[in-house]
Amino acid sequence: MKVYRIEGKFLMGKIWQPFSKEIIGNDENEAKERLFSILGSRHRVKRRMIKIDSIREVNKEEIGDPVVKYMVEK
Repeated sequence: MKVYRIEGKFLMGKIWQPFSKEIIGNDENEAKERLFSILGSRHRVKRRMIKIDSIREVNKEEIGDPVVKYMVEK
């Protein structure tokens, strides 16, 4: 499994809210789908209201989320 850092913004009410999220996935498309699922369930945001600015693979030393780091090291 690889770790991807996805940065972008989503529309919350009338304000575009920036985000940066680390997601585990086999490839970029799977990580993107998981991001859509997470933001949709937590914030009730439709896919068309999420704009992704960048997706990049992160190595183990750069991971900031302790849950993701644990899952990768496990």
